[in-house]
Amino acid sequence: MTAFEAFLLTVITASTPLLLAAIGELVVERSGVLNLGVEGMMAMGAMAAFAAAHYTGSAGLGVLAGALAGMALSLPFAFLTQTLAANQVATGLALTLLGLGLSGLLGEPLVGLPGVRLPRLHVPGLSDIPFIGPVLFGHDILVYASFALSAAVAWFLFRTRAGLVLRAIGVNHDAAHALGYPVIRVRYLAILFGGALAGLAGAYLSLAYTPQWIENMTAGRGWIALALVVFATWRPLRVLGGAYLFGAVWIMGLYVQALGFGLPSQLLTALPYLVTIAALAVISRNRTLTLTNTPASIGMPFVPGR
Repeated sequence: MTAFEAFLLTVITASTPLLLAAIGELVVERSGVLNLGVEGMMAMGAMAAFAAAHYTGSAGLGVLAGALAGMALSLPFAFLTQTLAANQVATGLALTLLGLGLSGLLGEPLVGLPGVRLPRLHVPGLSDIPFIGPVLFGHDILVYASFALSAAVAWFLFRTRAGLVLRAIGVNHDAAHALGYPVIRVRYLAILFGGALAGLAGAYLSLAYTPQWIENMTAGRGWIALALVVFATWRPLRVLGGAYLFGAVWIMGLYVQALGFGLPSQLLTALPYLVTIAALAVISRNRTLTLTNTPASIGMPFVPGR
């Protein structure tokens, strides 16, 4: 394996959890809801996936458990923000704290236990082609699922009536309600979808990226996923490109450390977050682009008849 091939493979591995979490959050925000609890749902998904895979010996059941854990943690957020009209920012932050703390508590007995790696697919003939085979045809199912989900979400949002309804609710929930669309039901479903994908992102971390469980193994990836949605101006295919850009920056920091350039390790560790801040600063300067795609009702509570 060449150094460039190894670099590409690690970039794909680092980018997949960012892409999964960001695509789920994009659907949530397109419906007009801001869920800052992505980090917490990823942590719970990682813990649940590792536990299920370890005790059953099945990575597939681990993936399912991760998605269900993310959905389960998103339900209180949906109930508080949609049924009780609680503040979305405060509730999302509380959800992150809950997910990080609960995953650490429940996952404490799992630390140091052997993990179950998500198997990589092998396409006879294609996977054995030098360079092309490992890069394109040698990944696990979640890598390909992340691409499929990106395309499916883009098709759903911009090519289906249901996607049009969801976007309309995100733009003006009062007008959508006046037209008879079930605003709260659609937002519940969007929040559950976002929770499931955040859980899948966490499952990827504990089953494929590093098949083990350690507390806080999400390492801020949920916050980067939130920034990715804004960076991509709420467009699914731009999220795909942005996830791989940020994944490459993440891995580049590790490679620079390994090559011994003499830069402080703390600076290289902070590099993905610094790039995130810089990207958001650049995007915010283009007010026209941002305002064109921003869901106008995002973060605003909806109470029928008020």
